[in-house]
Amino acid sequence: METGSRGDGGDGCQPAQNPKTTGSQMATMSSREEDMSLDVLPEACIANVLSFTCPRDACRLSMVCSLFKEAEESDVVWERFLPRDYQSIISKSDASSMLLASASSKKHLYLMLCEKPLIIEGGKKSFSLEKKSGKKCYMLSARDLAIVWGDTPTYWKWNSDPSSRFGEVAELVSVCWLEIRGKINATMLSPATLYTAYLVFRPTRGLYGLDYQPVEVGVGLVGSERGKRNVYLDSERGWRQQYHFVSRRIGLFNRCRIVGMPASEPARENNGQYPNKRGDGWLEIELGEFFCKEGEDGELEMSVQEVKGGDWKGGLIVEGIEIRPKEGK
Repeated sequence: METGSRGDGGDGCQPAQNPKTTGSQMATMSSREEDMSLDVLPEACIANVLSFTCPRDACRLSMVCSLFKEAEESDVVWERFLPRDYQSIISKSDASSMLLASASSKKHLYLMLCEKPLIIEGGKKSFSLEKKSGKKCYMLSARDLAIVWGDTPTYWKWNSDPSSRFGEVAELVSVCWLEIRGKINATMLSPATLYTAYLVFRPTRGLYGLDYQPVEVGVGLVGSERGKRNVYLDSERGWRQQYHFVSRRIGLFNRCRIVGMPASEPARENNGQYPNKRGDGWLEIELGEFFCKEGEDGELEMSVQEVKGGDWKGGLIVEGIEIRPKEGK
C-alpha cells in the first residue's frame, strides 16, 4: 500500500531534514546551542538573577550545579534578601559591632539573624528573620508591654530567668484584673505580609484561676475595629477536666485554696484555643492575625485580658509578645 508524504519525515517520529541546509549552517546552529550554555554567563549575572528569588529557592538552586552554588554565595544575593533597613535595626543593638565583625559575608549575617534573635532598643525588643523568606520577626519583652498593676509588687514581680532572651520577665502573683497590651509600629514590619502575634509565657507550679476561665485576646491597628476571641492559658486544663478538679481560688472574695474537690465539667467553647510548646521551652498562645499592607502606617496593638470573671489568678510568667509571619504565608 502506498503511503503519502508527511511533514514529519514519513515515520511520524523524526522531523525531516531540510535538503537545503548546508553543513556550515548546521555547524553554526550547533555553535549557537553551545553559546546558550549557562557556563558562558558571568557569575555576577547569575547572582543577580538569584537575588530576585527568595532565600529558600536560592539555596535549592545552589544544589543544581557548582556555578549556581558559587553565585548563591555572593553578597549581591544576600544583600537583597536582608531587609532594606537592616543596618538601622542592627545599630539599635549593643552587640551591633560584634555582630557585624563576626559576619564573614552577607549570607553569614543573614543566617545569624535567623538563628539567634538580636536584642535591640536597650533590651526591650528582639529582632530576627524568618529563615525561608527573610521576613522580619519581633518580640516585645515584658518590660515593653503595658501591664495593669505591673509596677505593684503585690500583684506582679520582676525576675531574671536564664531561659529567657531578655534580662527580665514578669511573674503574675495575684490579680483579679488581668490586662496586658503591646504595641509596635506597622512600619517596622515587612510589607505585604500576613503576621501572627503570640503571647509567650510559662506557668509556675502554683498556677491558678485560669483553668476554666478564658482570657480575651485581640490584634489590630489602634483606632480600628479588631476581632476578639477567647483562649485558655492553662495548658493542663484538659487534665483537670478529666479528673474533675476545680480552680484553686474562686471568686472575687473567696481566695481559699480548694484542690481535689469534684466539680462539674464546664462546656468547652468551640472557639477556645490552647497553648503550644515552643522550641525554646516556653509556651505560646495565638492572639490574632494582621496583614501588613504596602505602605501600612499606624500602631499595631495586641491585647490579653480577663476582667469579667472576677476570679483571682496567678502563677504565670510572661516573657513577651512575639510577632512573626504566619507559617506558610
